[in-house]
Formats: sequence, C-alpha cells, structure tokens
Amino acid sequence: MLNYNIRGENIEVTPAIREYLEKKIDKLERYFNDTPDANVHVNLKVYNDKQTKVEVTIPMPRLTLRAEERHEEMYAAIDLIVDKLERQIRKHKTKVNRKFREKGNELEFFATHVDKNAGIENIEEYDDYDMNIVRTKTFNLKPMDSEEAVLQMNLLGHNFYVYTDADSDGTHIVYKRRDGKYGLIETEA
Repeated sequence: MLNYNIRGENIEVTPAIREYLEKKIDKLERYFNDTPDANVHVNLKVYNDKQTKVEVTIPMPRLTLRAEERHEEMYAAIDLIVDKLERQIRKHKTKVNRKFREKGNELEFFATHVDKNAGIENIEEYDDYDMNIVRTKTFNLKPMDSEEAVLQMNLLGHNFYVYTDADSDGTHIVYKRRDGKYGLIETEA
C-alpha cells in the first residue's frame, strides 16, 4: 500500500492536485507482484519565475525510486515524473531478472507479466552497458569532520567526498547539491 506524504512550498496542495498525483503514482503498482508497502514523499515547489518542481521519493525494501522534474505546469511535471519512475522500475527489473536468471533463481519482487495495452515497451530493451565499472580507485579514509571533508572535495574538484567521521568513526559522504549548497550522508552499520 502506498501512503502519500505531499508537501507544497509556495503552493497549496489542493484536493485536485493530490488526487491527480495519487492516481498517476498508483499506476506504478502494476510492476510489482504484491502492492509495495511504501511511503511516497512528494515535494511540490513553485518558484518566482512560475516554474514548478516536483520531487518524488519512494523508499522500498529492495529499491529506492527517486525522480524530480521542472516544468511550467504542475500536471505536466507530474506526468514526466511518473514516466521517469516507470523507466527506473523497468530498467531495474531487467537487471534483477537477468541477474537471477543467470544464477538459476527467480525473484518474486517484480511482476513478470505487465498489461501489453498499457503502453509499456519491451522490458528487455535495457542493456548492461551502463552498469560496467570502467575504473577502480583505492584510497584510505582519513578521519576528519564534515567541514574538512567539504574543503577536500572542493580542492579535488569533485561533487562528493567519502571520509571517516572523526567523532563517530562512521563512513560519511559529503556532496554538492544542485543549488550550490552541501549535503551530508551518514551511514549506519
């Protein structure tokens, strides 16, 4: 069952927007054998230039779906988001099915049959080319705080930096956000 948490910034989430959004995202359930029990986090924003931004995050046990889209019209952005999420699911399903076929197991997480009349193209269209690791780097994780990690990241010219937190001894990641600010991901064991 999908539970919706819809927030609006500079916009009131009307019942019509809520209904349209839920109706569109509920269509993703056809890709799964059992209806996933997940919380759908939706953030709707309207900027001064009248552009809207829709962000959707759906954390599930075996997969986290996330997409964002900017558009002049809220409803068009919602449609584009659902298309992106469908592509992510189909791509992931193809990878998982191929992996488990090779091992001789079949994963029951995804539905194996999808309605052909639903406008869904062939699931086997995605290749493994984008999953190939072309370079490997090894480095020591130096204990530091998040400010030093941001400085190191900027010195290297990267968009993220992995380090060991000096206080918690955990592996953390700092990253540069699209808005130019910084984010921190703290891992748990």
